[in-house]
Amino acid sequence: METFFRLLARKTGRLFLTVFVISTVVFFILRVIPGDPAYVVAGVDAPSEAVEAIRARLGTGRPVLVQYGEWLSGILRFDFGSSLLSEEKVSTLILSRFPLTLLLALAGMGIAYMLALPLGILSAVKRWSFWDYAGMIFSQIGMAVPSFWLAILLLFVFSVWLRIFPLFGGDTPVHLVLPVLAMGINRAAVLVRMVRTSMSVELGREYIITAVSKGLPDKVIRYRHALRNALLPLITFSGIQFGYMLGGSIIIEQVFSLPGLGRLILSAIYQRDFPVIQGGVIFVTVVFCFVNFLVDVLYSYINPRIRVS
Repeated sequence: METFFRLLARKTGRLFLTVFVISTVVFFILRVIPGDPAYVVAGVDAPSEAVEAIRARLGTGRPVLVQYGEWLSGILRFDFGSSLLSEEKVSTLILSRFPLTLLLALAGMGIAYMLALPLGILSAVKRWSFWDYAGMIFSQIGMAVPSFWLAILLLFVFSVWLRIFPLFGGDTPVHLVLPVLAMGINRAAVLVRMVRTSMSVELGREYIITAVSKGLPDKVIRYRHALRNALLPLITFSGIQFGYMLGGSIIIEQVFSLPGLGRLILSAIYQRDFPVIQGGVIFVTVVFCFVNFLVDVLYSYINPRIRVS
C-alpha cells in the first residue's frame, strides 16, 4: 500500500506538471501568431485611439510576463477572463457547453465498446474464420474513413435521404444518435484490433496451456481466465480514446450544428477570440489529463505488477 501511495504522489505531480507546460505553450503560441485582439473588437478601420483604449482594457499592452502571471493565477481560480466579442465569462461559456460534449464522448465510447468487444473477442477466439475476417475488414475500413466523412455520410443517408433522424440541432436525444454513431464507429475500428491482439496474446500464454492440459472447458478458459487479463490493457487505452473523443467532437459538432464545447472553440478560432480559445484548450487539456490520471491510478491499483515495478 505504501508503494501505491508513492506511485499516486508521483502521478499527481506529473499531472500538475503536464497542465503547467501545456498552459504555458498555449499562452505563448497565441501571443506570437499574427493578429491583434484589439482590432477584432474595434474593427480594422477603427482609429488608433480606440484600439489603444481596447488594448488597455484587455491588458494586451502590458508586459508579456505580467500577462503570463495573471494567466496562471486565473487558471488556479478557474478564471479565463471574458470573451472579446460577447464579454461573457469564458468559464461560464465553457461550463454551459461542456455537458453536451461530455455526453457525446461518453456515449461514443459506449457504442465503440459495444461493437469492438464482441467482434474483437470472436476474432481472437475463432482465428481465420468469418468473424476474424469481418473484424479485420471492419477495422481497416473504420480506421481509413475519417469520422467527419462518416458523419456526413450518415447525415446524408439517414437525415436527407431516409429522413429518419433530424438534420441539425441537439435539442432532443434523437438529435444525438447520428453524432454518437459517427464517433463510436470510428473508435470501435481501433478497439477491435486492440481487443483481438490482447486476447490472442493471452490465449497463447503458459497458464492457458496449463488450463487446457487440465481439461477445463473452453468457455471457462477463454471467457473467465483469458478475457479477464486481456481486458486489462483496455483500461489505459480507454483514457487515450476518451481524449480522441473530446478532440474529435470539434468537427462532429460542426457537422451536426451541435452547441457543444468543440463548436465554441472552433467559432472562437474563426473570430480570433483569444480568451475563449485559451480557456477552451486548457479546460479540455485538464479534463483529458485528469481522466488519464484516474486511468493510470486505477490500472496501477488493479495490476500489482505495475506497483512492484
